[in-house]
Amino acid sequence: MDGLLLFAHGARDPAWARPFEEAARRVADARPGMPATLAFLEFMQPGIEDAANALVQRGCSRIHVVPMFLGAGGHVRRDVPPLVERLRERLGIEFVLHPPLGDQDRVIQALCDTTLALIGTEEK
Repeated sequence: MDGLLLFAHGARDPAWARPFEEAARRVADARPGMPATLAFLEFMQPGIEDAANALVQRGCSRIHVVPMFLGAGGHVRRDVPPLVERLRERLGIEFVLHPPLGDQDRVIQALCDTTLALIGTEEK
């Protein structure tokens, strides 16, 4: 069975997580048959290891990891792939590491559309 691990950075302020928690809830509602969880790189819980363990305990043999990062900075390029590789080796299951959301054209377009909606679409 496939599982989904949404992976966000984390912050000291609990309010920071609200959009990610809401996105995780909506994804889970849209795919009720797929176990899904939200995990954080730092400052917040659960971490990626605890989240992956929970998905394995729910019977997942393949876990899709979706980095919920807008930019592909150092964490996405240097930290996330080795974390996922260590989980793959330790748990002995398949992990599919997807590109960060910020690299997806639909996300870039949503940022553009939302910005234009905020300022109004008419040129002056």
